[in-house]
Amino acid sequence: MTTGRSKWLAALVSGALFFALGCSSSSDDDKANQDTTEETLPKHCAGVRIVYFPGGSDTDSFARIVYNGARAAETDLGPTMTYKWSNWSNATMVTQFGEAVATAPDGIAMMGHPGDSALQTLVDQAATAGIIVTSQNTPLALLEAKYKDKGFGYVGQELYASGKLLGEGAIKRFSTLAGGEAIVWGFPDSLPRGSRTKGVADALLAGGMTAVHRYDIGTAMDANPAQSGAAFAAAITAHPTVKLIVTDHGGMTSAAKTLLEAAGKTESDIVLIGFDLSSNTAEAIGLGWVDLVLDQQPFLQGYLPVLQICLTKLYGFAGLHIDTGSGLVHKDNVASLLALIEQGVR
Repeated sequence: MTTGRSKWLAALVSGALFFALGCSSSSDDDKANQDTTEETLPKHCAGVRIVYFPGGSDTDSFARIVYNGARAAETDLGPTMTYKWSNWSNATMVTQFGEAVATAPDGIAMMGHPGDSALQTLVDQAATAGIIVTSQNTPLALLEAKYKDKGFGYVGQELYASGKLLGEGAIKRFSTLAGGEAIVWGFPDSLPRGSRTKGVADALLAGGMTAVHRYDIGTAMDANPAQSGAAFAAAITAHPTVKLIVTDHGGMTSAAKTLLEAAGKTESDIVLIGFDLSSNTAEAIGLGWVDLVLDQQPFLQGYLPVLQICLTKLYGFAGLHIDTGSGLVHKDNVASLLALIEQGVR
């Protein structure tokens, strides 16, 4: 016998697959069936309280897409959501996480930027209180392993592999880089996010670049990347023959035109590659200011952690580890994504 909840789960999985595969058309019969499902499908996650961390601010291009995904899950599944913006500050995230635990929600979907050690005690407290915790964007490998059976999963890219993919893609696409030097704006190896920066640097050196000069984005630039023109210009001045710049930050990538112009450079002077799509980044790709971007599909990093908490709360499912790292976007394929980018989905 099929229960109401198992019908809901089957419909949800079917709908998720339909969305993930990008299907945009169906027969009249299929459309009728979908409409009927939408009318009768109860929101079984209604009443479940979730605290969600989208990352930066509500004006941050990347964090906003993450938020859009979480809001879509809220609409589809029906939980009661509270959102915590942090301006990408690790200290703020830790403080807010403690505050969230004190409110005793059913679940918390946490950005992993502070790292395992910074969150260990608070996640232990949450688990003791029966709060489901899961993570997105930056993995918390130790905590995920410890609490996987209690629904601790991960939705995001595999950081080192994503950096390596972008670096290798640049070497293959731009033959002029061999024998040249690169500037990589990113994070130190001591931080979880630093593994993506390291992946890019390793791939560039392995691909024949002679030197990679790593610069720490730091707290101020992390929060306001477009206001970092002076630091950006100083780095280029220090390495005047640089052939490639990597921006390991979605907001910094979207501000490429502003930053390069601050350094007195045009779109054809230096190859610039980075991470994450936004309307500004898509425009910069079309105009030649950004040459290659890895899309980590942040909408999914918003939607799927909410689904994770609902599935664990309702059915006791263990944590799911989902890699959202996608392909590389450039001037030859960005046009196919423009409509979704404008909708805040890609």
